[in-house]
Amino acid sequence: MRQPFPPDAFDEVILGCVNVIADEMNPARIAALRLGMGEAMTAFTVQINCGSGMQSIDTAYQYIREGRSDLILAGGTDALSWSPLLFRKRAVDWYARLFGARDVWSRLKALAGFRPAFLKPVIGLELGLTDPVVELNMGQTAEIVGHLFHISRHEADEYAAESQQRLARAQKDGSFAGELEPAFSRDGKLYDHDDGVRPDSTVETLAKLKPAFERPWGKVTAGNSSQITEMKKHGLTPRAVIVDSEWSALDPSIMGLGPVLCATALLRRHSLALGDIGLWELNEAFAAQVLACLAAWEDDTFCREVLGLERAAGRIERDKLNVDGGAIGLGHPVGASGNRIVLHLVNAMKRLGVKQGIATECIGGGQGGAMLIEAVS
Repeated sequence: MRQPFPPDAFDEVILGCVNVIADEMNPARIAALRLGMGEAMTAFTVQINCGSGMQSIDTAYQYIREGRSDLILAGGTDALSWSPLLFRKRAVDWYARLFGARDVWSRLKALAGFRPAFLKPVIGLELGLTDPVVELNMGQTAEIVGHLFHISRHEADEYAAESQQRLARAQKDGSFAGELEPAFSRDGKLYDHDDGVRPDSTVETLAKLKPAFERPWGKVTAGNSSQITEMKKHGLTPRAVIVDSEWSALDPSIMGLGPVLCATALLRRHSLALGDIGLWELNEAFAAQVLACLAAWEDDTFCREVLGLERAAGRIERDKLNVDGGAIGLGHPVGASGNRIVLHLVNAMKRLGVKQGIATECIGGGQGGAMLIEAVS
């Protein structure tokens, strides 16, 4: 509604979405129709787990660069509270026997096989956040990369507290203006800010939380994890340029290190060093995972054997990383997080007068995505 052109001016719609619900199987097309973009508007949904939102931007960028399209609506959507509850396999088999029974005796026999445990469902989101190849959930993979790079529980809590405080400060000073919009419930209740922000978080309060995935010695808790968001013709002013993008893959059990691979590949392709980048948005899936990525870039052995560098890549200063907090406070709506970090990076670069920035994130299943952004002067 804020745009200076009608909804049907777009060439197509591309949305990232991971938790697609059964009665809205192509959210991009449904959104296009509900937005009044016209029946002829083509629209498709992309899914690469946590990278889905960034993939929507990358695909749109490629289409425009190739001349296939001029104006594309690229975004992401996810409502994880809509994740379904599923019957377990034994319950499904029982229902199949019951409804497949052809006579009274067979039906009674099937009924006799009922067990109360059949009524206990499996949470769909829990399955979705568990890698079926290595049989580890995302929290456990964060524990692994934290262990590999000796990230302590104290360091993870310290990072999480700092992220919450940065986010609270950014909300207060208006750094998210134009990015986070108020929402209204059907009964008219106003939600004017994200309630996941906890500015009173401290290392001491976070230290009281129990490990969420690996008790009793795990380092990943609920407190230090993310929470379960045509120029001339239309008179548009570009905010930034997408210079390049990169997608990488690695062992799913250490998926949290994905950003190190893809961001390093971007830097090498453009003859840049870590220190040349003015701002970084590295999605805060878990504090231990972010810290492990930073440690990996400072590790000689990792950089030589995994990244093919001569020595350690170097250090990303904390005043250049997630300057306004991130998913630890704002949450991680997986299909939209890539859109959020790219958009916020663009706005933060403009606000702080930074020329180049990188947005990057780890992706469940053992992948990573990164975008190199340049400000428009």
